[in-house]
Amino acid sequence: MTALDSAVAAPAIATLAVANATDGSRELRLAGRLDAYSIAGVWWQARAEVQRMRDRRIVIDATAVDYCDGGGVAMLVDLLRQERPPTAPVVVRGLKREFQTLLDQFDPASLRAPAGAPPERLRSVEEIGRAALIVERDIVTQIAFIGETSSAIWYAIRNPHRVRWKDVWYTCEQVGVNALPIVALISFLLGLIIAFQSAVPMRQYGAELFVADLVGLSILRELGPLMTAILLAGRSGAAFAAEIGTMKVNEELNALTTMGLDPVRFLVVTRIIAALLTVPLLTLFADVIGIFGGAVTMVSFNIPILAYLREIDTLVDVKDLWAGLAKAPAFAILIAGIGCLRGLQTQSGASAVGISATRAVVSGIILLVVVDGIYAFIYYLLDI
Repeated sequence: MTALDSAVAAPAIATLAVANATDGSRELRLAGRLDAYSIAGVWWQARAEVQRMRDRRIVIDATAVDYCDGGGVAMLVDLLRQERPPTAPVVVRGLKREFQTLLDQFDPASLRAPAGAPPERLRSVEEIGRAALIVERDIVTQIAFIGETSSAIWYAIRNPHRVRWKDVWYTCEQVGVNALPIVALISFLLGLIIAFQSAVPMRQYGAELFVADLVGLSILRELGPLMTAILLAGRSGAAFAAEIGTMKVNEELNALTTMGLDPVRFLVVTRIIAALLTVPLLTLFADVIGIFGGAVTMVSFNIPILAYLREIDTLVDVKDLWAGLAKAPAFAILIAGIGCLRGLQTQSGASAVGISATRAVVSGIILLVVVDGIYAFIYYLLDI
C-alpha cells in the first residue's frame, strides 16, 4: 500500500487537548476534522469540561481545525450555549473565516435550555388578547386570499386556454363522481328518516299524505344542498388541505414559485372550478335521492308512490328547486377555498398536515351553516 493509499484509508479524527492558560482560563484545544463522523469522541469530553469548570473562563482554541461542517458547528454551539456565570464565559478563538461564518449564523444564547422554574402562566386578559390577535391575523389572511383568488379566477376567465383543464377534470372525478355513493346513501337515509319521523304523529290525524310536502320542501330548499356541502367539506375540503399541505411541507410550493408559477393559479383555481362544476350536480342528485327515500317510507304507510309524487308537484314548484340550487355555487367556493387556504397555511412538523385538514373541515362547516342562514334571511326578505 502506498503512502497516498494509507492517507486516504486513515480515518479522519478530531482531537482535544485541555490545558491551563497563563491568564487563568481553561483552554480546550481542538484539532483535525470536526464533522459528524469524528466529533463523537471529543464532544462529550469537551462538554463535561465546560460544565465542570463553571467558575473559570473557557477558551476553545480552534486554530488547528482543518475542516468543520454542520456537525462541528453543532458541537461548538452546544458548548457556547451552556449556562454559566457572566464572569466565566465560553469563547471560540482561531476558527478559520469560512467556518466562523457558519458559526455566526446561530445565537447560542437563544438556544439555551429553559430554566427549571415553570413558565409564568398568562392571565385571562392576556390569553383573550392573544386569541383575538390570532383571529385578527386569520381574518386578514382570509381577506388577502379572497382577493388573490378572485384575481386568479378573473385571469382564468379571460384566458381559459391557460387553465389546466386536465387537472380540472381529474378533480371533478375526485370531488363529484367518487362522492356519488356517500351522497346517495346520506340523502336516501335523510329522506327516509324525515318522512318516517313526521308520518308517525301525522298519522293520528289522517294526514300522512302531507308528509310529501314536508319532505319535498325540506329536501329541495335546505337539507339537500346543505348536507351535500357538509359531506364535501369533510371529504373534499380535507383532501384539498391535505394535498396542498403536503406540498407545502415538502417545499413543492416553493419550487413552483421558483419556476415562476403562481401556486394560487396553479393549484387553487383548478379546484374551485371543479367544485363549481360538480357541487350543483351533486345537489340535484341528492334532491332526487332524498325524495325517493321519502317515497319508500310513504309506501310503508300505504301511500302510493304516484300519489306521493303528485302531492309534491302540487305544493313544490321550480322556484323551490332553484332556491336550493342557488346555494350550491357559494357552497362550492367555500369548500374549495377554505380547503386550499388551510393547505397553504400549513406549518412545518409531523402533525401539520393533520391540523390543516382538521381546520379546513371545522371552519368549512361553520361557514357553510352561516352562509345558509344568510340565504334563509335573504329568501325571507324577498318572499321566496
